[in-house]
Amino acid sequence: QVQLVESGGGLVQAGGSLRLSCAASGSIFNINAMGWYRQAPGKQRELVAAITSSGSTNYADSVKGRFTISRDNAKNTMYLQMNSLKPEDTGIYYCNADATYYIGSAVRRRADNWGQGTQVTVSS
Repeated sequence: QVQLVESGGGLVQAGGSLRLSCAASGSIFNINAMGWYRQAPGKQRELVAAITSSGSTNYADSVKGRFTISRDNAKNTMYLQMNSLKPEDTGIYYCNADATYYIGSAVRRRADNWGQGTQVTVSS
């Protein structure tokens, strides 16, 4: 199937930057849309940014102008460049992928592939 591994989280002061990565592996046939979600303590998971296979992007209003999502299709990797970080950006950041993968000679599509998450903490 598909495995997603996030990296790049950490502790940063307000105004700082971090770059998250999400690497996909497994019996991948194709990765369609990918996205970054985050979950703050006591809150629901929310979409931060998403990107299609052709590179079209959309962002949550709260991160527009500060975050940039990108992907390298050849490496099956997605990135999130986060600048001008604020304390309210704190949370666990999860990678999601809508992927088609091989099962034997067949292919299956699954939209709810998730990574284990990476912690981002922004101090004031």
